[in-house]
Amino acid sequence: MAKKITFLQAVLMLLLHDSILAQDGDIRASCRTAPADIAFILDGSYSVGPENFEIVKRWLVNITSNFDIGPKFIQVGVVQYSDYPVLEIPLGSHDSNEKLLNEMEYIQYLGGNTRTGKAIQFAMDHVFAKSSRFLTKIAVVLTDGKSQDEVKDIAAEARKNKITLFAIGVGSETEEDELRAIANRPSSTYVFYVEDYIAISRIREVIKQKLCEESVCPTRIPVASRDEKGFDILQGLGVKKKVKKRIQIPSTNAKAYEITSRIDLTELTRNVFPEGLPPSYVFVSTQRFKVKKTWDLWRILSLDGSPQIAVTINGEDKTLSFTTTSLANDTQVVTFTAPRVKILFDEHWHQIRLLVTETDVTLYIDDQETETKPLHPVLGIYISGVTQIGKYPEKEETVQFDVQKLRIYCDPEQNNREKACEIPGFVSKMENFCKDFCMFL
Repeated sequence: MAKKITFLQAVLMLLLHDSILAQDGDIRASCRTAPADIAFILDGSYSVGPENFEIVKRWLVNITSNFDIGPKFIQVGVVQYSDYPVLEIPLGSHDSNEKLLNEMEYIQYLGGNTRTGKAIQFAMDHVFAKSSRFLTKIAVVLTDGKSQDEVKDIAAEARKNKITLFAIGVGSETEEDELRAIANRPSSTYVFYVEDYIAISRIREVIKQKLCEESVCPTRIPVASRDEKGFDILQGLGVKKKVKKRIQIPSTNAKAYEITSRIDLTELTRNVFPEGLPPSYVFVSTQRFKVKKTWDLWRILSLDGSPQIAVTINGEDKTLSFTTTSLANDTQVVTFTAPRVKILFDEHWHQIRLLVTETDVTLYIDDQETETKPLHPVLGIYISGVTQIGKYPEKEETVQFDVQKLRIYCDPEQNNREKACEIPGFVSKMENFCKDFCMFL
């Protein structure tokens, strides 16, 4: 009980600097609730056909059903276009999922030519311009053929107005250059292609993830030749101000921080993860330690001190555990026990990477896949508590260890791009890649 009181006292001290009072209780945040204005711009030309348009509507309903609709959450608008655009559903016209989804079911297929540029311009003028909310704005453009009007300059103008554009091409009549001209960059993130309308269901989960990343992960982290959406946890916890001593990792360009028991790396979760986390992400940490006890490398705690998410180093049995939320039991814990996990305890530098998806979590150590564990469906995290690194379970005492990197990448594909170039000895294995990569460490 004394430990709980100590934790609550720490939280209350932090909350004195925050506008939301503790008595408001814990607040769950996730992709369902992250506020954003989203417009779906649907091709209704003759080449689509009424049967395929019904498939598009079901796809639209399925994606939208994953959001909480309302003035404080997500607003969805729908534009259908052919020779001319039609505002089928204005932004903010519904305050519940049920009413919005019902109206989507009743959208009538237009038929006509394909004037995609006019549709994007219409969305700027009659969808986004009507919104009074200054937050994330996203347009998803679906087309199955080359536009019969100009799109490049209009799409550029939309991006200039802070509208993020996704382009989805269906079938062989679409042009890759035009899709790239419509969408944001990199094209690998914002352009999608499927061979026909039946196959559009295959990218449903990917689109849901990408829409979530836009609203939940606004920060970009420089990595090699591209910026990755995500969270630099060390930066979010103010490590540069709190930690004075830096360490050079031998044979690499990477520098690390020496964490001592006198340093408290704690921050309000709402300041680090204001809209929670996406359903899939990559956790990356590079560290070395000598402590033989069990401790939390990273954790997110609710107001009562219960862990929402945690990466735990189990010193006694030399294993690693991952804690996350659970729809069934509030929290769930999986433990990695593969023999390779034991090398984390050899007091040398190692990279831990966790690829977290909606169905499982996979552990990588020094860029080598180690073990996969299944996960039950998760809930959004409570953001009214605190986020911490280097703490003993149920204690505020800081663990002494060295850390070079502690990040979350929102794009699960970053798992395939991330390399352990900061680990001594790894550079020689991938010399050409690491020369470019390590300058961003």
